[in-house]
Amino acid sequence: MFAAISPRYDLLNRLLSAGQDRRWRRRAVRRFGPEVRRVLDVAAGTGDLGAAWLAARPGAELITSDFVPAMCAAAAAKLGGRPGYRGCLVADALALPLAGACLDGVMVAFGVRNFENLAPGLSELARVLRPGGELLVLEFFPPHDPARKRLFHLYFSQVLPRLGGWISGDAEAYRYLPRSVGDFVDRERFAALLAGAGLEVRGREEYSGGVATLFHARKAFP
Repeated sequence: MFAAISPRYDLLNRLLSAGQDRRWRRRAVRRFGPEVRRVLDVAAGTGDLGAAWLAARPGAELITSDFVPAMCAAAAAKLGGRPGYRGCLVADALALPLAGACLDGVMVAFGVRNFENLAPGLSELARVLRPGGELLVLEFFPPHDPARKRLFHLYFSQVLPRLGGWISGDAEAYRYLPRSVGDFVDRERFAALLAGAGLEVRGREEYSGGVATLFHARKAFP
């Protein structure tokens, strides 16, 4: 499914976020501490979050990873030639081909809800972080406000599948992605899963009335 929609994946993100996702990504990467330099973008898609990171932190390094070869190719095309970009790994987020404790930071935008198994996936992200390393997770969650929540569900369940399917020709992908948001854990459960993986939540920010939430966590020291 993701390979099929890779040519229109950036458009998908614009539709899912009602055009807000690029602003959210720019805000998110600024939450990394000043000591964070070497970063992995997991489930990177076409590399939008990585592009925001390299723009925000001159002299930093970036590796992207995605389990879909077409997404890696798109990220490499977008980011190739930018100072600090080290290429894309075609890899499962639950089995990253990296040594333990080798990174200052790991980030995931709108990808953890697609992990086949969430708890082991978060543990794998923690494994590749050095002690004191930082994790950023940007993800969709339903808003708290009842009126906003109704609009959120209306848009995701009715408008997005029709609009996305019409533009991309792949209606099933646009039905799956809203379902994946609805089936995902809530914010409190996600915070508990981070803690269970040895990741201490340092901050949580809600964007656009709670449509998206950024979790900022740090790997505990031994």
